[in-house]
Amino acid sequence: MKRLSIVTTNRIEIADITALIRQAIRDSGVLRGICTIYVPHTTSAITINENSDPAVKEDLTNILNKVVPADNKYLHTEGNSDAHIKASLIGASQTILVENGKPVLGTWQSIFFCEFDGPRTRSVLVKIISEK
Repeated sequence: MKRLSIVTTNRIEIADITALIRQAIRDSGVLRGICTIYVPHTTSAITINENSDPAVKEDLTNILNKVVPADNKYLHTEGNSDAHIKASLIGASQTILVENGKPVLGTWQSIFFCEFDGPRTRSVLVKIISEK
């Protein structure tokens, strides 16, 4: 397992971590298998989406903020209930196939770390399992 450190600079941020995942796969030496990416935090998430147009990240953030506003009347008193809900909606992990030592992604796909309660330094755990 590899632990990546992600530093965010905004309360809500969607950061492309595809290059970090590609490097983790290369470093593992696994040519064929699966790669699981997991965040051990309750206010961040991992997703795979388009990275050709930066508006996609902005649209995702805007819709999440509209559906789960920060200023709702939440019972959780810490002030970050919206972050917990957004993280639950997106999810804490993604699993990607590995072929020829590379993640199998579509033409426009990238892997994103989603911060909903930053800025913070976060961990992303990467586990690469070789196919026998």
